[in-house]
Amino acid sequence: MNIPAQRSAPPNGARWLTQALEAEGVQTLFGYPGGTIMPFYDALVDSRLKHVLVRHEQGAALAANGFARASGRVGVCIATSGPGASNLVTGIADAMLDSVPMVCITGQVATPLLGTDAFQELDVFGLTLPIVKHSWLVRSVDDLPRVVAEAFRIAREGRPGPVLIDLPKDVQVADASHLPVHVPATVEAPPAPAEQAIADAIAAIAGAEKPVIYAGGGIALGDAVDALRDFAAASGIPAVLTLRGLGALPAGHPQSLGMLGMHGTRAANMAVQEADLLLVLGARFDDRATGKLTEFAPFARVVHIDADAYEISKLRTADVAVPGNVAQAIRALHAAFPAPPATQAAWRNRCAQHREKFIARYDAPGKHIYAPALLKRLSELAPADAVIACDVGQHQMWVAQHCRFNHPRNHLTSGALGTMGFGLPAAMGAQFACPDRTVVLVSGDGSFMMNVQELTTIARCRLPVKIVLLDNSSLGMVRQWQELFFAERYSEIDLSDNPDFVALAKVFGIAATRIDARDDVEGGLAALLAEPGPALLHVAIDARANVWPLVPPNTANSTMLESNPAHVSQETPNAIPA
Repeated sequence: MNIPAQRSAPPNGARWLTQALEAEGVQTLFGYPGGTIMPFYDALVDSRLKHVLVRHEQGAALAANGFARASGRVGVCIATSGPGASNLVTGIADAMLDSVPMVCITGQVATPLLGTDAFQELDVFGLTLPIVKHSWLVRSVDDLPRVVAEAFRIAREGRPGPVLIDLPKDVQVADASHLPVHVPATVEAPPAPAEQAIADAIAAIAGAEKPVIYAGGGIALGDAVDALRDFAAASGIPAVLTLRGLGALPAGHPQSLGMLGMHGTRAANMAVQEADLLLVLGARFDDRATGKLTEFAPFARVVHIDADAYEISKLRTADVAVPGNVAQAIRALHAAFPAPPATQAAWRNRCAQHREKFIARYDAPGKHIYAPALLKRLSELAPADAVIACDVGQHQMWVAQHCRFNHPRNHLTSGALGTMGFGLPAAMGAQFACPDRTVVLVSGDGSFMMNVQELTTIARCRLPVKIVLLDNSSLGMVRQWQELFFAERYSEIDLSDNPDFVALAKVFGIAATRIDARDDVEGGLAALLAEPGPALLHVAIDARANVWPLVPPNTANSTMLESNPAHVSQETPNAIPA
């Protein structure tokens, strides 16, 4: 039975909210309805908003997360109270730790029932306090204009992040005819860096013989990609990138030494360990990047430029602190160094030689498909502006090491939280944000099953997401650590009872095929990318394959393993000597 929409109904809080979201520029939001958020879903019927019905609230939060990462715009997700709200928590935490702008709206029991243990009542305000920039429990419809404006401003401003609006049911149905038309709040740009700080940074760079640029996720967040590229090209300073900084310098950039850290390149880690100056741009000295912090860049002075002043000197004391607008600061440095200083020529040559000497090799022995070679070829065959999302584990590191990114927003990865199950909904959100671009998901068999239900959403919406599923029938990264650091005492990593992933995809109406031989890689990837709709390529890989290089935990980045010291025969190309 079709029930006609009540288009003549007077405006209430929920209807006002849909109009406010439209005024904020929201076009797509992700959610799942339930009892206390039902008035909002009723209001959606008459709105211009495109709502994407996911199959799990975590999928909604991670899809909004992926939407925001790929586009730079605010992602929006919706859930009901109680379990609906708590299911958003992982996606909200992921956004907080990776500085992703999101507005999360949850239904709540009516205000007279707050604190009574009513059905599906949960203190989501208290539950999410540590993982949001700000949150509100709206107790009156009159508070909506202020709360919504502040929510979007705070999500966008400074270091971006998620915010939460907890919306009781009686506020949603309250009369809102007297509320003004929503006007978005002004977002203040980060302050300009102090002139003296810039002068000190210029002096430090000029006095260095072995400077290194250390660039992170703050480059994309601060719209500083072009500024960084111009400065790097002009100054000639070698650069290393964090996991979330990949793409800040385009693939093949002559100054880029690649990713640093636990699974970084030998050229990048050697440069940092030898440097006499680190020019830190939008990075935060994450432990996976630094290794043993007390032995990280032991000879280097630090110039730290960041929009978030609290990150400066938090883990490594900065000799020169430059809080403020990252793009402005980099442009000021560029003006001071229009050409590479002659005194740094020997250093630039040394780093360039290391980049060539320690280039990744793809001549792995054995008959199994070699995942790094497959991912390198995937990156070559996909369009240059393709968005590649991934989950968490060995495949995540292989993507970072072997795929080529021309912009940080083309690489969607759960950095700080390491959320298994991130990839599929994030790719879905990215495809909504970038409908005319190729979106590829690279996942592992462990992560893929964590949000596999969103295949339904992809199929129903006919999202042309291309899925490369690397299947080693195990929790690969956990297995690798148990091999290396727990005396090969393998515990609960066997996934040999995985389903038939090709049959599973086809059940959802998604084209799928399987490859398990190296000769099938080229054709399999080409067919995947040529498929007009969603498609899955199931790739069987060696369960013994490991990610190399690897810096063991709590050691300096100069201590890089290229193979398991306890094993004579390895599944990777012959190790390159130090």
